[in-house]
Amino acid sequence: MLDVWQVPPEIGHYLAGFTDGEGSFNVSFRKRADYVMPWKVSLCFNVSQRDQTVLNVFREQLRCGTMRTRADGVWYYEVNTFTAIVENVIPFFDRFGFLSAKKQRDFAKFKQIARLIQEGRHLSREGIDEILAIRRDMNDGGAMRRKYSDDSITELFEVRESSETARQAPGILLVDDTVRAA
Repeated sequence: MLDVWQVPPEIGHYLAGFTDGEGSFNVSFRKRADYVMPWKVSLCFNVSQRDQTVLNVFREQLRCGTMRTRADGVWYYEVNTFTAIVENVIPFFDRFGFLSAKKQRDFAKFKQIARLIQEGRHLSREGIDEILAIRRDMNDGGAMRRKYSDDSITELFEVRESSETARQAPGILLVDDTVRAA
């Protein structure tokens, strides 16, 4: 666990300012057939840059996360382990904060979702709906960049619920309604 009081204030404020302009707090959904729910909810903090110098300072000060590079030479520093998010990332930005209202809002929503996950709410349909509602306003809506829309996430619950109902109901004949070319 990160002791945020050990981070030099000038470094902490610099990294918070850098994040204010270049960082991102994200909530993603991944399909999981082997999971209790049809979706796994994941939180991620990341910053990208062509020069990895500042990203190395993030990793050193936050004491977690990974670095990776894309083919075009852009480097990513990212933290996507839930424990590291809760024990390192959130306390760091709680201490050093942001100047922009937008980043303050996104971070507050990120923390709210982290709290729901800690409470196990992400393991129910109602909790997923709540997370989707919070996420909707993050990162300027982010809808154009998201792999899965809110509708596609909730539809998978309906498919799973209806197939589970049919599987448990005796005497119901399942019909394949796939349209095939002649």
